[in-house]
Amino acid sequence: MQKWILLACAAFPLLTKAQSGNFVLNGKLGHLNAPAKAYLDRREEGKIMLDSAILKDGAFQFKGKVDGPLLCMLMVDHDGAGVTNPQTAPDKRLIYLEKGTITLVAATTLEDGTITGSAINTENERYKKFLSPFDEQMNSINKDFGAATDEQRQDTNFTKGLDARFHKAIAEKKELMQKFIAANPNSFFSIVALKELAVHTNMDLALLEPMYKGLTPELRNSPAGKEFAASMEKERGLAIGAAAPDFTQNDVNDKPVKLSDFRGKYVLLDFWASWCGPCRAENPVVVKAFNQYKDRNFTVLSVSLDQPGKKDLWLAAIKKDGLEGWTHVSDLKYWSNAVAGLYGVRGVPTNFLIDPAGKIVGRNLRGELLEKKLAELLDKDAAHN
Repeated sequence: MQKWILLACAAFPLLTKAQSGNFVLNGKLGHLNAPAKAYLDRREEGKIMLDSAILKDGAFQFKGKVDGPLLCMLMVDHDGAGVTNPQTAPDKRLIYLEKGTITLVAATTLEDGTITGSAINTENERYKKFLSPFDEQMNSINKDFGAATDEQRQDTNFTKGLDARFHKAIAEKKELMQKFIAANPNSFFSIVALKELAVHTNMDLALLEPMYKGLTPELRNSPAGKEFAASMEKERGLAIGAAAPDFTQNDVNDKPVKLSDFRGKYVLLDFWASWCGPCRAENPVVVKAFNQYKDRNFTVLSVSLDQPGKKDLWLAAIKKDGLEGWTHVSDLKYWSNAVAGLYGVRGVPTNFLIDPAGKIVGRNLRGELLEKKLAELLDKDAAHN
């Protein structure tokens, strides 16, 4: 994964629980037959569910109950080899489930299909079209990178140019989302846009709160609206200067570790995961900071959002990336990690810098920002001692 694909690995939006009821998802993908298989991956109340269905003359069906619009990943394994990772499935499509009957008809791949019978998916297509200028820019950036020679990819001027285009595209996407929210104060996807802006802006309340207040009372009072309000309230308790919430979670040897065990030191509370490309790309920065300041009252406490049953991947990533020098904890519950929930983590990598008294003194310090902040704090402390 190149860094022009994602700024961070982010959780699927948590969605409203209104209009609960039964759903039927009817699919038709060409004329595929067994061993071709369809899969529906969804997460509800912290639980991961993966349903499957055999294709017969291209047809498949899923049934179930939802508590409101729910974003899922629909996948089709054309060869019957088995799908183990939704992120790498070759034929997949994000789709919203909602009460009623939803139909998707496609000729060769899920992405070329048409969805009918679903108001929420129709609105999603409108929202995606509104953001299409961003997608076009990203496609162009990735096309140019894909066509580049090895020599070009080693050229700092070439990569800096792509970086500049990438950050420009992200900035324009944020502007588009803000425009959508202002023009659609009663659209469910205004809440979706707010959630994504929260990730891009590190939950900048000065930006987000006025936009939230501009939504209709109906949308603000919906479960999704109330949930976003609650996330903003939680954010107030995680501001610079606030006391870092204490927690206990098991380390790699299944021994409990408390954040307060590190009181008296500067601690970088680092949220990451072995499956997160941007996290792995940021790890050398964390390693450098640790090695530079570990003898100056500084350490790292890493919290992994690795998946259930994937402890081996977590441990392998720690070793491969050279992270063995500090403490690692996880409950292996993916996006339902208890510490991530306590700290309002919506995407990884995310970090909090905590001072010896247990106060938050920095947030989302990545790259040069981390080095600069540590130098500022630890050099000042050294001068006073």
